[in-house]
Parts: sequence; structure tokens; C-alpha cells
Amino acid sequence: MTRHSNGSARAHSSAVAPPARTPMAQKIRRRGSIDVVDAKVAVDLATAQSYSENVFLFVPNLIGYTRVILAGLSLHFMSYHPRYCTLLYGISCLLDAVDGQAARALGQTSKFGAVLDMVTDRCTTSCLLCYLSSAYPSYAILFQFLIALDFSSHYMHMYSSLVTGSRSHKLVTSDVSRILWYYYNDPRTLFCICAANELFFVSLYLMKWIQTPISSSLPSPLASHLPSFLLSLTWPAVMGILTFPVCLTKNVINVVQLWKASKILVGVDLAERAAAREKESLAKPGKTD
Repeated sequence: MTRHSNGSARAHSSAVAPPARTPMAQKIRRRGSIDVVDAKVAVDLATAQSYSENVFLFVPNLIGYTRVILAGLSLHFMSYHPRYCTLLYGISCLLDAVDGQAARALGQTSKFGAVLDMVTDRCTTSCLLCYLSSAYPSYAILFQFLIALDFSSHYMHMYSSLVTGSRSHKLVTSDVSRILWYYYNDPRTLFCICAANELFFVSLYLMKWIQTPISSSLPSPLASHLPSFLLSLTWPAVMGILTFPVCLTKNVINVVQLWKASKILVGVDLAERAAAREKESLAKPGKTD
């Protein structure tokens, strides 16, 4: 009877046992809504990828490499040729709107491409701000603060997205932050704010090179109807005045992003500490029902 019961138990256990996992599946575990791949497996896959499925050669990533090259060339010309610098810098920024569309149209979205895009944005803007720190030494501390805020807010936001299982740092729900939801949810809003933010910094750069007032380039009938203070400004100064409110908005969003990411990380810490205490209490000997 005992032998029969044990045999039945083994048969029942075999019937409900989960199917064996493949070697690849054993290297992947779930975290929230994403699959977490073992680092060694990821390196081996990237090394052995074929030409037909090479993420490094995806069209949007090739556009990303082009952005890096153009940004590097613009930095080369920044100190002595403002026309070349502005042209190359502007094309690099405009391509930021192209790579995302290409990725979605071609089905070539990738985590590598998303991070490459964000890192290129951060580094390009920071390099321009470094130059502005030397061009406007009285405001160097302000430009340094903007660099620190930009990097820290995006890094903490990216990390908080990863630890909560989000597939993209742009997937922000309105119940977490309505401001960030408005910012990230519409690609047109995101592009316009980022473009105007860059235009403000570019205008500060051009103000060091262009001293000709707009009155010299306007027809006399039109100039006669404009206030004198406006006629004394340069075109870069006018562009800077128009884009300053958007630049201010962008940095307010960075502050919100930093604060929300900090709260998310602290919330994850509290949840993990509570789970650890619960696990520890259950593991203590002498517990009775």
C-alpha cells in the first residue's frame, strides 16, 4: 500500500512538474515587465551576431553614429568658425528626430539605440555648455549647475526605470508624474522642447560672434515701426529671448524628473527592506502557528 502511494505521488508530481527550461531560458529571469539576460550571455550574443541581425548596424544606430561624428566636428570648429560649428551642431540635433522615426518604421528599436541617443544628447549639450562657461566666465557656475542637473536627472530617471521593470525611460504614466507624462508621451512636444532648449544655448554661443544689430538687415519701413531697444539687438539675442522660456521649462522638468526618480528609488529601497525583514522573521526558529 505504501509502495503504491509513493508511486502515485511520484506520478502525480511528474504530471504537474513544469516543463524543462532550455539553456537560454535558464539564463533569463523575469523582473517586473522585462526579461533580464545574464551579462555573459549578452556579451556572447553580441559577439556572435550575424550581419543580417547586427544591432550595431541598425539604420537608426547608424544615424546615431552620424550624430556623434557631426557633434564632434562642430566642437572642433566651435572656437574659431561659428558658421561651420552651428551648421554641424544643428544637423546633429535635427537627426535626433529622425532616428526614432526610422527605428519605429523599420522595426529596429533597441535598448542600445535608446541609450546611444540619450548619451549623445547629454554629451553634446554638455560640451556646448562647457564652451559657454569659458565664453561667459561670470556665469560659469550656472552652466556647471545645468550640466550637473541634466546628467543627474537623466541618470537617476533611467536607473529608476530599470529597477521598476520599465522597458523604456520614456514610458511614464500620469499617476507617477503628469508633467513627465506630458513631456515624454508626445514625440512632438519632446522634440520642440529639446530643440528650443538647444536653440537657446546656440543663441548664447552666436552672441559672442555676431554683433550686428537687426536694424541693419531690416527694410526701413519695417524698422521704423519697431521699438528702438529691439532694433539694437542682434538676431541671436532675439532668438535667445524667444527660446529662454522653453529652456527654463526644460530645466524645471529636469528638476521634477530628478525628484520623482529619487522618490521611486527610495520607495524601492523601503519595499526591499520590508521584504527582507519579513523573510528574516519567517526564517527565525521557534515560530509557531
